[in-house]
Order: sequence, then structure tokens, then C-alpha cells
Amino acid sequence: MIDSSATILSLSDVAAGKLREITAGEANPNVGLRVYVYSGGCSGFRYGMMIEDAPTAEDQVLESQGIKVYVDTKSLDLLTGSQIDYVDTLMGAGFTVNNPNAVAACGCGSSFRTAESEGAPGACHH
Repeated sequence: MIDSSATILSLSDVAAGKLREITAGEANPNVGLRVYVYSGGCSGFRYGMMIEDAPTAEDQVLESQGIKVYVDTKSLDLLTGSQIDYVDTLMGAGFTVNNPNAVAACGCGSSFRTAESEGAPGACHH
């Protein structure tokens, strides 16, 4: 496991607390947060996150605030320097990605574009 997640990907205090709450009943020591990027959305790329039981062979295994974070090698470059946060607003609650690589994003908050990769823009779905 690499603990260089501060430079690759980090969790805010609030996000780490929420993830501890979500995984509190898990007996599996490998449970972690999978963060990935895929093509789509109104700006070209979309973020995805899920609780995962274990990493795959293609994953970079990071750790932030005691939480395992799994990122596939294809998503790694697009997420470098990002911070996962948890926000609770009138519009709803959920995890968000603060990504310094994004040069454009749309109102849904889960779609972005980088300067180097424009992706394939599409509809903004929640």
C-alpha cells in the first residue's frame, strides 16, 4: 500500500468521518472506497465512487486518514491532486471531488473536463 495519497488523492475530514460511519459494521479489513473516472457527462468525464471489498490487479491502493482508497491506473492521472469531500446542502448530500485538473464542469457536479482530454460530452444525468 502506498501512503502517497496526499499528493495523489486525499479525503477531507468530513469525508473520512462519513466513510468510517458507512463502513463501521464491515468485518473485512480490505473494505475501501473505489474512486474512478469514466467517459460521459456534459463535460466529457464523470466521477464514480463505491464501497469495494478489495482492490483489483489494476488498482493503485492509497490510504488517506486510515481509509483505503482504490483507484484504477486509467483514472489515476485524471484524479492526481484531488480531494474527496462530503457535502450536505439543501440540494442534497453526497461525496464530491475537488479536482485541480478540471478546467470545466457542469452544474450536476459529477462531470468535468481537463485541459488535455476533452472526453466526449453528453447529457448531464444525475
